[in-house]
Parts: sequence; structure tokens; C-alpha cells
Amino acid sequence: MSPAAPTPDPAAPRFRVRPPANWVNDPNGPFRWRGRHHLFYQHNPAAPVHADIHWGHASSPDLVHWEHHPIALTPTPGGPDEAGCWSGCVVDDGGVPTAVYTGVDRSHTGLGTVCLARAADPADERLLSWRPLPTPVVAAPPPGLDVVMFRDPFVFRYGGRRWALVGAGHADGTPSVLLYDCDELTDWRFAGVLLDGHDPAAAGAFGDKAVGWECPQLFETSGGAHVLVVSLWDGRPCSTGYLTGRLRAAGDGELVFSPRTGGRLDHGRDFYAPAVLQESGRALMWGWSWEARDAASVLAAGWAGTLTAPRVVDVHPDGALRVVPAPELDLLRAAEPFATVPGRAVPLPLSYDLTVTARGATTVTLLRAADGALTVRLDPDTGTAVLDHGGRPRSGGEGSAPVTVRVPPGPRLSVRVLGDGSLLELFVADRATVTERVYRRPDDVAELLVDGDAEVSAWEQVPPRRG
Repeated sequence: MSPAAPTPDPAAPRFRVRPPANWVNDPNGPFRWRGRHHLFYQHNPAAPVHADIHWGHASSPDLVHWEHHPIALTPTPGGPDEAGCWSGCVVDDGGVPTAVYTGVDRSHTGLGTVCLARAADPADERLLSWRPLPTPVVAAPPPGLDVVMFRDPFVFRYGGRRWALVGAGHADGTPSVLLYDCDELTDWRFAGVLLDGHDPAAAGAFGDKAVGWECPQLFETSGGAHVLVVSLWDGRPCSTGYLTGRLRAAGDGELVFSPRTGGRLDHGRDFYAPAVLQESGRALMWGWSWEARDAASVLAAGWAGTLTAPRVVDVHPDGALRVVPAPELDLLRAAEPFATVPGRAVPLPLSYDLTVTARGATTVTLLRAADGALTVRLDPDTGTAVLDHGGRPRSGGEGSAPVTVRVPPGPRLSVRVLGDGSLLELFVADRATVTERVYRRPDDVAELLVDGDAEVSAWEQVPPRRG
């Protein structure tokens, strides 16, 4: 695999999907077609700023060799998407890959429309050309609900029919997920509110800070449970949450989602708008990680944002989410692990795959400098993992308070750390994830030091050999 972008910036992730330059945000429409995974994303091709949104496009035969393609969706002057082709999904509509996305015109005031674009040549495994339909399939939110935010369609199948979710927010500050029947993709029928912020399970899992739920995603786990994922919007992106539960058909042509439990999807400060691909036997998830450095540094670098590593998501027997890196990422490991010596620091490469299993209180140091160290502290007796920036500053004067996650205690506690440039992804006991951006400074020393009773395995991530 070639590096994702030809930039000398050491903060640039090498092995995550992102365009060669300029802006990226939400992943869109993960899709499997003719043996290739396709991943689309929100993209400004002209500058590393959030404006003039198109759909960028990459595809891969194995989730590690990614090929960048021409822009898939471009705003149409005078059309329903003239002010941006915003988030959505991609589905197989009778053998024709079809993008279902949010179109925004010049006077949208927060309300999008649901637009379609068809692959021009379904026989092309790379899906290089797309043709938008001139008229939205949903031109406005349903009447009578005082909807002031309406966007991000997600299409799924249940009970032999095709349905869709749309993220919404209401004038009284209540967030919701709207449900549509769209068995015929060009004919949508509003089927009710699937869930809103008044639901006790949602209120308990998400809190009350969101005024809208963006990018709703719904998938079925290997055990038959359903998981609803939403991104919490309070006038700006803030965090992500999930609910596990049961989806069932009602007698009046609607679906009912009964939540069981839920919580925060990712505990880091730099993760948002995940998109899910339901495959046979598993569900894959990508998220967006924004920049945590100042605007001048972003403009100087010429790029902004990255997508995360693909994650396999499922549910534990107790209803909690199970999240692990996709096994295909093992192809990025060097032929041999790099040496780790208990109690002795060893150099840490820019891109690495590290697993530490603690049998007692353990501190893992990843970066150190005169003003503090970046560490992960593990305590299996209390089931806690703490990512501590050691006082390292973040952009805009944002505090760098430690991030603590809690999992069931036990004799061991494992964390897998994927580091790629400035992108840091922690997977704690397969139960909690932490995604943050960490920028190495000139005085930082990138060394791995494990202090405690622990087992350690570590690989540099390198361009994989083609099979």
C-alpha cells in the first residue's frame, strides 16, 4: 500500500483513508461491490476547510490497499445539492449501486433533501462515474413535527423490505430519528418517529445536551440484536452514542425499536459521524477524526481530517458494545515485531500496532517531553484505563484532562493501540474505544516504555506486500 497522501507532514496518517490533500469529514456509503470495498467521504477538493462539500471516493480489495478515485458526487449548479452533497449511504438498487444522500440548496436553513445518484456503469468494479437524479425523493421533512434539522439518510433492510432513517432535530430542542418506508427507492413514505430524546434509555445513554441526532446508523449483530448509532449535535458536533435493543415490525406498517442499554460510542475527543457497512456475519464501522491543532497549522499542512481504521462492531452478552480493529489490519504489521524490553524504553515508529495486557497496575508511556508524557495507565483490579496527555496542550486552549474508561474488572486488562501519525486509537478490553489526535512536537521523544507486570507485543505498520 502506498501512503495515503504524499505529504511530508509527520502528523499525516499513512494507512487510513483520507484524500491526498484538503478537507475530509464524515465517512459516507461504505459499500461492497464486485469484490471491492468502497468508501466515500465528505470532501472539499479546494482547501482544508469545511466548505464546498463533494463526495470523495476510494476503494480496496482488502481494507488495506486503498486506491483513490475521481470525485463521485459534485454539487449541481441550480440543483437540490448546489450548496453541498452531504452525508448519506450507498445501496444496491436492483443491481445498480445508488447513493442516497443529503442535498442542500442555497436557502436550506438547516433542512436538507434526500437525493439519489446512480452508478453510470454497474459493471465497473471501481464505480468511477455517478449520475445524480435531478429531483429529490424527499423534498422536505414531514409536516406537523416542527423539524428544524433534517439530514443524513441511512437505508437498511428489515422484514423483506427496505427502510430508511433520517437524523432530525425539532424546534423544542428534541433530537430524533425519523423512519421512512422506501421499498421502492424513488418513492418514500414517512412511517413515524423511530426514537427521540424523550425515550428514557436514550436520555440515560446520551444525556440531554444534543438538540439533533445526526448520521443515524442501524445494524444487526451476529447474535440478532440491533444497534442504533447516532452522532450528537448541539449546534456543533459533540460526541457519539449507541443503543442496543430489539427491532420489530408493528401491525400498522411501522417498525419499533426497543432499546436495552447504551452509552458513549467512543470516549475520545476526536471522533464523530461513524458509518456502518452491514456484511454477512459482521458489521464494519469507520469514523471521522477531526484536527486538534490550530487553523494556521492546518492551512500550512494543506490537509484536514482523516477517517479511522475500520472497526468490527458487535454486542457482548450483557448488551455492551464490542469493538475491535478489523482483522485485515494485521496485513499492515511488519514481518517481525519490534523488540520490547521490560522497564527499558525502545523507539516508537510513526505508525504502530501495540497490545499491552496488564496483570497489575501498569503505565504505558508513548511520548515524553520536559512538560509531560503521553501515557496509558491500566488497572485490571478496578477495570480502568486512563489516557493522559500529561498536560500537553490542545488547539484553542482546550484542556487536556485525562480520558478515563471503565470496563468490568478482572485479573487482566488489555489495550490495543493503533498509532498512525497524529491519529491515536485505543481499544480497551474490546469494550471501549478512545480516538484522539496527538501531534508530536520537536522536543518530544517517541519511545515505548511499559512499567508494570504486563505482556507486550508491538509491530511497526508498514506498506503491505501484495499477495
